[in-house]
Amino acid sequence: MKNVSNLKFLIALTLCASIVGCKRSSNSGNVDSATGWKINDKKGGFQYNTQFKEQETPPGTAFVEGGTFTMGKVQDDPMHDWNNTPNQQHIQSFYMDEHEVTNLNYLFYLDYLKSVYPPDDPNYALIYNGALPDTLVWRNRLGYNEMMTENYLRHPGYANYPVVGVSWIQAVEYANWRTDRVAELSLQEAGYIKRDAQYTDVSAESTFSTDTYLHAPTQTYGGNTEVLEGGKRRQQTDAEGNPINVYASRESGLIPVKYRLPTEAEWEYAALGMSELRQYNVHRGRKKYPWDGQYTRSGKRVNRGDQLANFKQGKGDYGGIAGWSDDGADITAEVKSYEPNDYGLYDMAGNVAEWVADVYRPIVDDEFNDFNYYRGNVYTKNAINEDGSVKIVTVDEIVYDTLPNGKIIARDLPGEIARVPIDEEDTYLRTNFSKSDNRNFRDGDKRSSRFYRQSFDEGEDKSTTGKMYNSPKHSIQVDSAEGKLIREYDKSDSRTSLINDEVRVYKGGSWRDRAYWIDPAQRRYFPQDMATDYIGFRCAVSRVGSKSNKSSKRRK
Repeated sequence: MKNVSNLKFLIALTLCASIVGCKRSSNSGNVDSATGWKINDKKGGFQYNTQFKEQETPPGTAFVEGGTFTMGKVQDDPMHDWNNTPNQQHIQSFYMDEHEVTNLNYLFYLDYLKSVYPPDDPNYALIYNGALPDTLVWRNRLGYNEMMTENYLRHPGYANYPVVGVSWIQAVEYANWRTDRVAELSLQEAGYIKRDAQYTDVSAESTFSTDTYLHAPTQTYGGNTEVLEGGKRRQQTDAEGNPINVYASRESGLIPVKYRLPTEAEWEYAALGMSELRQYNVHRGRKKYPWDGQYTRSGKRVNRGDQLANFKQGKGDYGGIAGWSDDGADITAEVKSYEPNDYGLYDMAGNVAEWVADVYRPIVDDEFNDFNYYRGNVYTKNAINEDGSVKIVTVDEIVYDTLPNGKIIARDLPGEIARVPIDEEDTYLRTNFSKSDNRNFRDGDKRSSRFYRQSFDEGEDKSTTGKMYNSPKHSIQVDSAEGKLIREYDKSDSRTSLINDEVRVYKGGSWRDRAYWIDPAQRRYFPQDMATDYIGFRCAVSRVGSKSNKSSKRRK
């Protein structure tokens, strides 16, 4: 009997060994569990980062664990705006800048543009000029503010103050630029590209773009092989002498997730700082500020009575009485001047209001979506050449857009991949989206998505009457002969709204606002191509993988 048992054991062992990857697939991260084939084999094949643990916190940001919360006004509404009615939303985890983008941060961006695209070169002057903040926002017809006009952006005394005079469009462009710089440094540190290439090898014809590196890596830096092959990984070869991992792919885990503006839902969720009070807020809806309590002054013994944010305390009172009950600022304050909320985020109330990504509508359409709510999706794709390659923008192909306010900005910079709207090939028989531009999808209420007037007078223009959001349509174009701007103002007397697809939400109160506006639930809107002296911005980054590091620990 003993021999029979040993024979059965040997047969079972033989059968197990004959199955490809029987034991290896369950114990080795470099073997595909579905087929038993090797991953990251030196002889070639599929390359993948099987050692990836967790997304690193992006530079300058703090982690915000996602969850459910009550978005919108949960207190009384004395203004009767009814544009922030309460609705329950779920937010995925993300990262957000600890503080607003500062003057120093933005000046670093301007210096980069100035060195790569010299404004004294007529080919590039509009690139640098299009990124400059509007310092004239400080002027007041009955106030002397020339000191801020001349000094606020560039003087070292304001280095760590939030940048203002930046439009929503400019804020988005800064976030895109920041994405490329962080990715460029990541690839240098990982040895995929030459160290310090941004100082020695970058020009208008030789730049780094994250998307270009992912889709056409050989054309990054204008195809400069000295930079692309200058990393230490180029020196590694396989058995046949071929270079290993010449270019990093998305599968490497080394390409950082993009910086962007936070959505309105993300910003409000982060501002409330509900890491310890989430359930309390969901069910009872009583958290009014980024700090605990219903008042703007501290109740702690050590600093009792001190203001917890920078805002306008009353008519003609922007900081309190000097030397007593002073909030420390009359205009903006240096970032991190006040205590952070429970997520480690500073100035989520007061100092400057902040741009968020959303297009404004009076109603948040939670009936359609209550997960990562966002209005403003415009889906695009890479432009493709006739030979099937992606179209890279060259110096001679820069396209400039003239904004309604007359400012001219570059649509794409040299070295970037040109983008085009998606078409029917991408939307055919899809159920989750049907067109490229979804900014006015459902439009927040039924009447605004169609003409609610049933009849029109003969010859009456339907585009200016009978529609809910029929905002003014000013026209501006450039005279090709003289290069002058031709402005045509919409003088129609039938316009009934300022809301359109080019107005964006901004959140939080500012140094100019009373305490009513520092409630994170408050929401206002402003044209995306205009700027003020009280709106700044901060960036966000989506989290990939687990909801938090607690999830990965739970699996161990």
